[in-house]
Amino acid sequence: MSSARQQKLGVLAACTIGNIVSKTPAVQAVFGTFLVPLSEAFGWPRAAISVVLTIMALTAAVIYPLAGRVADTRGARSILIPSLFVYAVAVASLALMDGTLWQFYAVFFVIGSFGSIASTPIYSKVVAEWFDRGRGTALGISAGLGNGLGAVFFPVIAAIVVSQYGWRTGYAVIGTLVLLIGLPTMLALLRDAPRSAPAATGEATASVSGMGLREALGRPHFWLIIVAVASGGGATTAIFSHVVPILTDRGYGIDVATTVLSIFALTTSAAQILCGRLMDRFQTPRIVIPTVAMAIVGLILLEFGTGLATLALAGLLLGIGMGSQYGALPYFISRYFGMRAFGAIIGTMYSAVIAMQGITPVLLDHAYDVQGTYRFAVLAACTALAGATALLLLLPGYPDRAEAAPVMPDADPAVATA
Repeated sequence: MSSARQQKLGVLAACTIGNIVSKTPAVQAVFGTFLVPLSEAFGWPRAAISVVLTIMALTAAVIYPLAGRVADTRGARSILIPSLFVYAVAVASLALMDGTLWQFYAVFFVIGSFGSIASTPIYSKVVAEWFDRGRGTALGISAGLGNGLGAVFFPVIAAIVVSQYGWRTGYAVIGTLVLLIGLPTMLALLRDAPRSAPAATGEATASVSGMGLREALGRPHFWLIIVAVASGGGATTAIFSHVVPILTDRGYGIDVATTVLSIFALTTSAAQILCGRLMDRFQTPRIVIPTVAMAIVGLILLEFGTGLATLALAGLLLGIGMGSQYGALPYFISRYFGMRAFGAIIGTMYSAVIAMQGITPVLLDHAYDVQGTYRFAVLAACTALAGATALLLLLPGYPDRAEAAPVMPDADPAVATA
């Protein structure tokens, strides 16, 4: 195996592990496990605790485009490694909370800020720039396998530690694992692609072709993609963070709820890889529409189904739907808009997605506090997914690669990501 190929595979491994310890699996996926213990320990309403998801979402909505722009111009490695360190320490520091709600919010602001830099959009940028052939598959492995394994690993660890040693030890263990697993890997394996490595001037190399963010904003399919994934993916991700309380409130034990969550996570992982393979093979965006629609059936089964087999099927279908949406997003960006401002474009799109992720959990818990059930919010999520599926039907075919990613000779490099 050539050294160049070894380096590519090392980068793919680093980004995959980075996604494993990122805030989606390590913080959001375990949120339901900590929700009830925190409410009981401090007497906080569930909706008040869920505000931290909104804080992280709003913070990420600002950070994602900024981080993407910096990664486009100066390289991703320079911001990923220090951000991972601060994010891990912030998670572990939750173990020291004294019951003051503003302190709880402040720590999650830090987690949201630095965890949004060391997260899937920036890792996807690194992978997309290292891989041309097989890009969809590589993106699926990094984001899908990484987030999927993390979303199985961390909830299981959290459930064991919290049940035996309490929520404080749970947060301390999670933060420590993020640091010990993630940081050495990033230092050893993570590298920027040669064509996007920062030059002496601090600018990305001119060989990277594609549209700037401003130009992409003028394309109708930019808005179709952003609204479809924000509404559909945002809804399913919010449901993902609430699988445990939804099922335990329906009378199922933590073992059943964690099993369904694990199936949801594993299927999301597999679906992103499968989606990537399908998009590499079939050059049409519509290949993902049937799989996205499966999440609607999964939501209905999650709320109305009975028995472990039915609930497991719900987790399977939800995972297929969510994995297809998130697997398609970076690939859509690279095919429709090129790589020139990939970081800024994916950061902007993820801002919309994360904003929906922040709004929906609070609505879910507000509905519970008012009605004593999550049912109304689950049905609203079904409606959002139906709308997302309809929007994906409107996407045009992919343009030719040369047409999709022209280098504008008269473009000002300063506005390539503006």
